[in-house]
Amino acid sequence: MVQTQLLEEPGFAEETAALLASLSQRAELSDYRTLLAARAGSPDPALSGRLDPSVRVADLYLPARGGPVRARIYQERTMAGPRPVLLWLHGGGFIGGSADDLDHVCSRLANLAKLTVVSLDYRLAPEHPHPAALFDTYDAIGWLAEHGSLIGGDGRIAAGGQSAGAALVAGACLMARDHAGPAVSRQILCYPVLDFGQDTESFREFDGVFLSIKPGRWSERQYLAGQQVTPYAAPLRAETLAGLPPALVIGAGRDPLRDDARGYAARLDAEGVEVRHVEFAGTMHAFLNFCGVLSAGRHAIDLIATELTRVFPTDVTGLGNQTR
Repeated sequence: MVQTQLLEEPGFAEETAALLASLSQRAELSDYRTLLAARAGSPDPALSGRLDPSVRVADLYLPARGGPVRARIYQERTMAGPRPVLLWLHGGGFIGGSADDLDHVCSRLANLAKLTVVSLDYRLAPEHPHPAALFDTYDAIGWLAEHGSLIGGDGRIAAGGQSAGAALVAGACLMARDHAGPAVSRQILCYPVLDFGQDTESFREFDGVFLSIKPGRWSERQYLAGQQVTPYAAPLRAETLAGLPPALVIGAGRDPLRDDARGYAARLDAEGVEVRHVEFAGTMHAFLNFCGVLSAGRHAIDLIATELTRVFPTDVTGLGNQTR
């Protein structure tokens, strides 16, 4: 049985409490006009953290079945030779968020793990309900597998994300398994959204702590748009998780989704998938979006980078080996 690695430092809880107090007036999105206003805002670097100056950034568009999808590329300025590629997806409840939110996270991962990070601006609901974002994710993985060398890739691919972004990665990995799609060496799921309508201890204890996952909430209705919930939208409902890529699952102790991360890691382990589950006690959902004030976020970046360095050891020949 997988063992949860619990990380608990005094600063995690104290910093989280201070941030939550400053965000106490934050209201859950419940109408389209408010959503558009939220999308128009820009991240505050004092909260989110700043771009690592050792990393260069460029935007490009990846081809996908629903039309070109913007992606932001992060690479070390001194990068020489091909590197592994990490596809990364932002959170935002499937209706908000953007690649612009994660300059700090993605640039630090590119620097620390010595790889190319591709941050995807997948399509959002309600304009583009499920499965639009899932297809964008799957198609991006496919393009990177076939054409990643165009951006300095060496053939090795990992995929990860935060919250809704982690759900899309998990769903795309299920699709790839079921349809003989492109191989991913590692999936990194940070406080993933893996189901809808769940009634767990963490939901009962922490719902409304920065995030609400109440059944039938407005964001859920916009994303699902009345469609039947399949395992690709809610990976915890998959009949089996066997055959999926090895996973690093990161949870937060004060997150209504905490138990979903625990449950998914346990199922992966029970069904023969290599998995590591790390839970940051005392902190909240989306803590990687607040690396400027939450040391848990900075700690998580270091942990992810260390994991990727282990998965993708330096290859002096420049010829990466695809592994699962």
